[in-house]
Amino acid sequence: MGKKRIMLPILLSLCTTTITTSWASTPQGVTTTKDDGIVSGQVLDETGQPLPGVTIRIDGSKNGVASDYDGRFSIQVAKGKSINITCSYIGCKTQKRTLKSGEDDVIIFMVDDKATLEEVVITGYQQIDRRNLTSSVTSVKMEDIARAGISSVDKMLQGRIPDLVLSNNSGEINSTPKIRIRGTSTLIGNREPLWVVDGIIINDPVNLKSDVINDPDYVNRIGNAISGINPQDIDRIDVLKDAAATALYGTRAANGVIVVTTKKGRAGKPVISYSFTGTLRQRPRYTDSKIDLMNSKERTQVSRELANMHYSFPSDMSYVGYEDALQKYYSGVYTREEFEQAVAKAETQNTDWFKLLTHDSFSQDHSVNISGGADKFRYYASLGYTGDDDVINNNTGKRYTAATNLDFTLSDKIQASLNLSMYTNKKHYNQSELSPIDYAYNTSRTIPAYDADGNYYYYKKNSVGSGAYDYSFLNELDNSYVSQRTNGFKATINLRYVPKEWLNFNAIFAYSGTNTNIEGWYGERSFHAAALRMSQYGVPAPTNSEMPFGGELSEDNTELHDWTARLQANINKDFGANKEHNINIAVGMEASSSKYKGNQFTQRGYYADRGRKFTTSIPKKYTAYLSWLAGNMPTITDNITNLASIYGTASYSYKQYFTINANTRYDGSNRFGDRSNEKILPVWSVSANANLKEIAHINANWLDALTYKVSYGGQGNMLEGQTPKLTITKGAYDAHYDEMVSTVDKFANPDLKWEKTQSFNMGIEGAFFNSRLLLSAEYYYKKTNDAFMNKTISDVNGFTSYVVNSGQIINKGYNFAITATPVQNTDWNWMVSATLSKVMNKMNTAPGEDAYDINDYLNGTAIVNGEPIGVFYSYRFAGLNPENGGPTFDDWKDRQDELIGLSKYETATRVLELSGKRDPDITGSLSSTLTYKDWRLGIFMDYSLGNKVRLFHLFNQGTGTSLGPGYIYPENNLNRALLNRWMKPGDEKFTNIPSIMSHDQYGFYDYTTHWSEKIFYQGVPFGKDAWSMYDYSNVRVVNADYLRLTSLSLTYEVPVKVLLNYGLQRLAITLTGNNLYTWCNSKLKGQTPTQSGFAEVQLSDTPYYTIGVNIQF
Repeated sequence: MGKKRIMLPILLSLCTTTITTSWASTPQGVTTTKDDGIVSGQVLDETGQPLPGVTIRIDGSKNGVASDYDGRFSIQVAKGKSINITCSYIGCKTQKRTLKSGEDDVIIFMVDDKATLEEVVITGYQQIDRRNLTSSVTSVKMEDIARAGISSVDKMLQGRIPDLVLSNNSGEINSTPKIRIRGTSTLIGNREPLWVVDGIIINDPVNLKSDVINDPDYVNRIGNAISGINPQDIDRIDVLKDAAATALYGTRAANGVIVVTTKKGRAGKPVISYSFTGTLRQRPRYTDSKIDLMNSKERTQVSRELANMHYSFPSDMSYVGYEDALQKYYSGVYTREEFEQAVAKAETQNTDWFKLLTHDSFSQDHSVNISGGADKFRYYASLGYTGDDDVINNNTGKRYTAATNLDFTLSDKIQASLNLSMYTNKKHYNQSELSPIDYAYNTSRTIPAYDADGNYYYYKKNSVGSGAYDYSFLNELDNSYVSQRTNGFKATINLRYVPKEWLNFNAIFAYSGTNTNIEGWYGERSFHAAALRMSQYGVPAPTNSEMPFGGELSEDNTELHDWTARLQANINKDFGANKEHNINIAVGMEASSSKYKGNQFTQRGYYADRGRKFTTSIPKKYTAYLSWLAGNMPTITDNITNLASIYGTASYSYKQYFTINANTRYDGSNRFGDRSNEKILPVWSVSANANLKEIAHINANWLDALTYKVSYGGQGNMLEGQTPKLTITKGAYDAHYDEMVSTVDKFANPDLKWEKTQSFNMGIEGAFFNSRLLLSAEYYYKKTNDAFMNKTISDVNGFTSYVVNSGQIINKGYNFAITATPVQNTDWNWMVSATLSKVMNKMNTAPGEDAYDINDYLNGTAIVNGEPIGVFYSYRFAGLNPENGGPTFDDWKDRQDELIGLSKYETATRVLELSGKRDPDITGSLSSTLTYKDWRLGIFMDYSLGNKVRLFHLFNQGTGTSLGPGYIYPENNLNRALLNRWMKPGDEKFTNIPSIMSHDQYGFYDYTTHWSEKIFYQGVPFGKDAWSMYDYSNVRVVNADYLRLTSLSLTYEVPVKVLLNYGLQRLAITLTGNNLYTWCNSKLKGQTPTQSGFAEVQLSDTPYYTIGVNIQF
């Protein structure tokens, strides 16, 4: 519809004669006549650009021509005669015309065949006609999922792909989300999907260990395999889910495969496109309804009440606010009047930590590309820049990208392509122990940020085992940072030889390399340095200091070198009397190598402000520092994985009735040691589809297509670093022993086998009412046997655990998708769609009885037999004590004898209550696109159901995942929920918030130490103090279901008739609001329901707004 309006002014400008042109749904063009026995003209695309390389054949004859670089053509015709021609071009609808001798300046428009483009599935090894697809693949165009203000491809997939669950455990823009496709198929192996770009597997720039990546509380700021790709360079994404779709990728594809296809050049005159996106993000504010924290007056009143009740403050508290004034009054530093003045000042201080530590930010994205070429050569080249500025101070990111895709037609039988890309990622963020959001949320507003002279305000903060030193969070940010730089390069050469129409050969070679440098720094003025120095800045360090001089610098350098070589033969042949049979066969061999080289060091005595120098002369009296230096030498890592594979796939189709398919791949790798019987495991699948409409000969006009498909297959996985023999690493000289030393590096594990996953998939797809209604549904079942698990062993072996095959994991689920176009006419078009996916996950084997401690069960990192992965437990809250308001629990105190002799596993699963799981059961999306002439309104919503989240702590100060004393620290702010705590007998009928008790209250010490911690108990301890247990109780667990208005966008396409005056082909302006509202549990005040981790404060996503401009010349 919009494209016809683009063509109309072009047609009008060409109609300079009295010839009348017929205009139907398929453009026919414009002609003039002069009978000289020659027909000539020009072929244009929908935007009016010349289209070279279009094949123009005379019907009933083998004669034909091709349009030249300017799209022009000419055909010799007998005078006075007419000919019928057929114009064809890849990706366009075939055009038929009748031309008369002498017609001149014939204009033929080639229209994109969207149906053809969308009916191709790209797996990385093949392009498959969707009608013959037997596996589970979801394909999306990049233009359909692009979200303004998001600079990474992975985050754009949220809610767009059925069976794909994306979760974040940090709100930082530089963080990398976790992705799961159809559940979790491994316990201690890597759970992330495989990324493939233009047919080549791409590895992460830094080889993080699986236990780190899988940790739900780990925040990955480094990035992943596709962090360096500009989304503007991507054409489409295909997500491969079942064994039939992923089998050709072998043992690395058990978690699914995401195939990214970049843009290619299109024949025609050069077309230059430029896009700009500006994003304004709002910082969090105390006035936000979702942030339910006390102001200074409320916080001071709580402190006053605590003091009046002789509350037992923790010994490592900081004296700030009311407590500081009171302590100085009691010690004689303050008079009564000065004390009251200090308290009055604290009550009105209201330091805006969110304003000091965050800011309204503006990010920008620029991308320019050029595309064009002729029938023998096509090109696409782009440059991109992204400048991300997070609302968190000192958290920025910059990305520079460049890409070139070249396609050559060397002869009728030989084609070649060359893809080059490079990028630089620069990130700057805070040290992991310095979270501005955590600090702003958890810090009392009675603490000033600046003193009376305008300098930073410092208060004493305790450091474990070191002492108390001056602390200012603003000073910490000034004297610390983490800086990261990643440079990447990728080159792919593809040669294609087509000796026959039905036979072709491909040879591909790809190389990619990345270099990542991560530098972390703490200056000598920082609290971190003072704790290591064991003295205040400017005060000489004691002799037992581990850093008597300067600050601390750490560096982590990693180089990755990847190469892949592939040879593949493809057969696609129709045969039979009516060409009713088709075979499609691909066989190939592949070799690849991935090598990580790196070094890491931490050095102390560093002076960033003195030419980046280190202290070189260390007095001998600093024995602790000298000992630290001797034990902290730089580490060098070398990790190489070589892989050799053979693979094959074969399909047979009969008419359009059905297709059957089989795939297999054999991988051999140095990863698996020297056991020949375990080096190779075949990956295989069988699948089929049936075109029910054709088979049943249904000729109903309302039914366009109805296809059923089914697949079954097996895959394997093997952990890196496992070996059948003891591995000893040769070390350096040790002065203590006066000899060279060696270290046991890997424990012998000769019995370890492959982790094997079998999967079954079936689905049905239908198109109705001229494809205005599309429906699909799938069901899958995956079972992993011999799952890797850690088994605890005696430390006399030199290790405390080793890997065994003893687990079974089951994943099953289903998904539905619907797309409808209820309105479609000349001016209006309305399309709506919805998706729903459900995954059910279960672990069928119990782990080692003492493999996990109580915190693992409370935080959802323990494996529990018969339960989903990621389940977490809670203490059973039994109400408040009516006498003192203390929290009580059903904690087996009255039947503790039954717990004697139980393991950690048995104790935890018996005394704790299963609260739920951290990952959702159901995810999906709702979207609507309404177009009226040149205006387009888009709405996208995503939802999640079935997971639970633990509320922020009320008593257990800080946000760490370990249980600790349930103290209230003066330096910490408090949730306003504590204003509704138990205050007097009878309150337990109206509130479940415990009282704050003092040490002189009767029964106080029964609450500070749980009975299972006491000496007389011979079982496994499972509790701390009652207030910490309350924070980890079932009453602090809420439903995390949500429905989010993810984006609302309005686009205006400036009419072509206006643009022609300025030499433009397209100008579109888009305004978008993101994260505009989230419907979720009202108890989630200040928390985001999408938070996957428990370790960091992650506030609800704040709205952000973007403006986008797209220009085409």
